[in-house]
Amino acid sequence: MEISDLDAGHPIAIQKETLHDQVANRIRDLIIEGYLEPGSRIDETKLVQQLGVSRTPFREALRTLAAEGLIVIRPSKGSIVRKLTREDVYSMLEVLAHLERLSGELACQRASDEEIDDLLKLHGEMLVLYEKRDRLPYYKLNQEFHSRLSELSGNETLLRHQGMIQAQLKRIRFIGNRKPEYWAKAVSEHNEMADALKARDGARLGEVMSRHLMNTWDRVKDIV
Repeated sequence: MEISDLDAGHPIAIQKETLHDQVANRIRDLIIEGYLEPGSRIDETKLVQQLGVSRTPFREALRTLAAEGLIVIRPSKGSIVRKLTREDVYSMLEVLAHLERLSGELACQRASDEEIDDLLKLHGEMLVLYEKRDRLPYYKLNQEFHSRLSELSGNETLLRHQGMIQAQLKRIRFIGNRKPEYWAKAVSEHNEMADALKARDGARLGEVMSRHLMNTWDRVKDIV
C-alpha cells in the first residue's frame, strides 16, 4: 500500500508543532499497518511534508525508531524499514515466549491486588475494542498489556529485554491478527491470561503467555 493510498479514515498530518516522540508514534503506526513496507526506503522529503513537521523532529524520530530496531539508518543512503527474516522472527518469538512465561510467573507472585486489578481493567478495554473490531487501538492496548505485565514482574533485566524484542516485532504481532479466526483465538488466549491473573496462578499464566507467543508464529510463518 502506498502513502498516497491513505483515505480520509487514516489522517497522518500533524496539525501543530510536536515533539519528536509524537512523530515517532505516527511513523511507527505507518510501519505497523504496512503503509511503510519492510525493506522500503523512507522518503524523508515526502513524509516531512505529509506529517507537517520540520526535519529536526523527523530525524530525531528516525533515531528513536532505529534504536527500537524498526528502521535501519544508512549514512548517506537514507533510512529503510527493517525487514526481518523468517529466522529473525522465529528466534525472537521463541525468546519472547520464555521471557513472558517468566513475567507471568513473577507477576502473580509480586504484583499487588491493585496492580492486577488495573491490568484486568486494561484487558476489559481490549475486549471492548475487539467487539468493535477496532484493530489498531486494540493492538496498542495489547502491547501495553504485555509491557505492563512485564513491569509487574519486578525484574528490570526481564523488562528491558522483553521491551527490546517486543519493539522489533510490532509489525509481526499486528499482522498475526489479520484474519478473524486468528484474532478470535488470540482474544481467547487473553481471556485465559485474565483468568490466571485473577487466580494468581503463575504457572498457568506463564504457560498461556508462552503458548500465545508461539501461536503467533503459526499465524505469520507463511507471510514472513
